[in-house]
Amino acid sequence: MNQIISNVLFVDMNSFFASCEQQVNFWLRGRPVGVCVYTGEHGCVIAPSIEAKAKGIKLGMRLSEAIKICPDLVPLETHAQRYREFHQQFIKVLKKYSEDVIPKSIDEAIVNLKGYELLYKDVLEVGRLIKQDIKKDVGDWFKCSIGIAPNAFLAKLGTEIKKPDGLIEINEQNIDSILRDLKLTDLPGIADGMSRRLERGGVMNPLQLRYASPEYLKKICRSIVGVHWHYRLNFKEVDLRAFAYKNMQAVRQISQKQRESIEVLKELFLALCLQLEKRMMQHNVFTKRFGISLSYRSEDGNESAHEEKVHTSVPIQSGIEIMQILRNKLEHFTAVNNKEPFLNNKLTAIGVSVSEFVPEELVQFTLFENKIKENKLRKTVHSIKNKYGSDSLKHAAELSENPVLKDVIGFGSIKDLHDDMAFFDV
Repeated sequence: MNQIISNVLFVDMNSFFASCEQQVNFWLRGRPVGVCVYTGEHGCVIAPSIEAKAKGIKLGMRLSEAIKICPDLVPLETHAQRYREFHQQFIKVLKKYSEDVIPKSIDEAIVNLKGYELLYKDVLEVGRLIKQDIKKDVGDWFKCSIGIAPNAFLAKLGTEIKKPDGLIEINEQNIDSILRDLKLTDLPGIADGMSRRLERGGVMNPLQLRYASPEYLKKICRSIVGVHWHYRLNFKEVDLRAFAYKNMQAVRQISQKQRESIEVLKELFLALCLQLEKRMMQHNVFTKRFGISLSYRSEDGNESAHEEKVHTSVPIQSGIEIMQILRNKLEHFTAVNNKEPFLNNKLTAIGVSVSEFVPEELVQFTLFENKIKENKLRKTVHSIKNKYGSDSLKHAAELSENPVLKDVIGFGSIKDLHDDMAFFDV
């Protein structure tokens, strides 16, 4: 029987956004820091520091609530370009050890050491060297958790077991003892819904999941997903590579000041649609399904949400066209149901998504449409923007004195930083 070799490292930068801030500002080190898109009363903590987590601050917590729990919390607004630059430095370190480095998000990456077995006799030592090099070449305040395993899923699980600054190998000798102490929802990718489905089928914990047959798991999960869970926990690889975007999203929290102006909300709506247009342009795809999600908070604190989705027979790439279709659908809904306008001063978040992509070369325009010229013009506009900056050329609808869309980056938004990487589903 062939020995199963641990040759995949998963590197997770601990509290990455906050650590970037602490790296550049010495006086933030050791203090609880909460990185937010906005630092107003209704701001939201998107990245607590290690110190903040230790005091009970969690991802997604309202800033007003976080300050009550931790009065000495230091709220900071995001610095997107700073995080991108540190991300690229972090990836550069990993590429010293393997040509096959796969960024998974702004703060995570896989180092595939398959084929390097003769060069690296001790994978734990490789993990220790990576930690040292990150501190030396990226910044001395950064910590990371590294999981090592025969496949990407188990390596990722290793990073979850010990944070911060962990280094764990999961192999044939210890996997059962590790799984025995975990709940199903401790496994990355298993949320409450999947956990309940497995439990209804008699699979109560990760150890039972490992030893259940792939056929039985497929029956329980009612899809190939069950087989994948069997493979993951038995050292087979199903997660190292994926192929293309399943969907793209542009989501923004809205500050108190922004929601006071309907014109600003309209500009924000447009900016999100144009952001998705740019990403579709970069990847040469059109969309046939798109939607919008809106979150509201009333004066008495009650929260509500509304979603609309659109499916078209003709593929679309224009952000303005997407915005107009969504706006028409929302305005029809508000009129029919006697609701207040969808853009109002109770709006706290807005998100636009696109999916069901069609490759550009498969899009057919009819003889009676002017879409071919529009498509060429759109490409020209984005080419100029890429070369001379995003403000070098604007749609007339974009013109305003102050840009409303802050340059922020989410934990998964790094695909466009790597032209040569294998893209991952979002």
